Amino acid sequence: MEGEAAYGFIVNVDAQGSGLLSDTEKPDMRRRLYDVTGAAFQQAGIRAPRLYQEDRGDGILSVLTPDVPPGRVVGEWLEYLHQNLRQTNRDLRTPLRLRAGLHIGPVTADEHGRSGRAVDLACRLGDCDTAKAILKAADGSPLVVVASDRLYEEVVLAGGRWVEPERYRRHEVELKEGRRAAWFMVPGLPQPPAPATPAKETPPEPPTPTGTGDSFVQNNHNHGSGQFIANGNVDTLHINQYGGDR
Repeated sequence: MEGEAAYGFIVNVDAQGSGLLSDTEKPDMRRRLYDVTGAAFQQAGIRAPRLYQEDRGDGILSVLTPDVPPGRVVGEWLEYLHQNLRQTNRDLRTPLRLRAGLHIGPVTADEHGRSGRAVDLACRLGDCDTAKAILKAADGSPLVVVASDRLYEEVVLAGGRWVEPERYRRHEVELKEGRRAAWFMVPGLPQPPAPATPAKETPPEPPTPTGTGDSFVQNNHNHGSGQFIANGNVDTLHINQYGGDR
């Protein structure tokens, strides 16, 4: 019923690097996005009315009803999606690469779509910096999967057809809601690659005085009129009753 939250499985899929595509390239990307995800749902036996979808421009939000076995999504659907991506990318100069954020929880429906904190979390996971970095590091792989900690504990760990918990790796991620644990998997790899971290910048060395035009002096020694020594440079200093001049 509209306005009442109902438990559901949330899948949010985003295309990696879509912002680099031109306006003439994006329609083809979107067509392929709908083709590979839609075919995967069909192959896994998940169809309307048990499947609701919302267009997100460079992605798709899908919400599945509670009677869809969650193990079928993390097993069959993900494997079909992976194989469909491999097939569609075979002849593409710029391959379609996707990030899939997965979560389970209460979802509220209204005339405009679906909402709720569970929806927000699925979207945040798929769009987090760690997911982008892992897919970037997984050269040649078309898909990274990000499962919430709850989904991993309640569904993935139980195993099932094409579900391999040992292929997931846990990372702490920074989201708008705060730090969260999430589980990452790249289909086809025994473990996802470690996300690259920016190298720490080394502070520049302080300038070394040259003795010419420097505005400061260190290790200075003088005794009346005579030689003036500053950092190994020798000059002559004359002192009179008004002070010294060089």
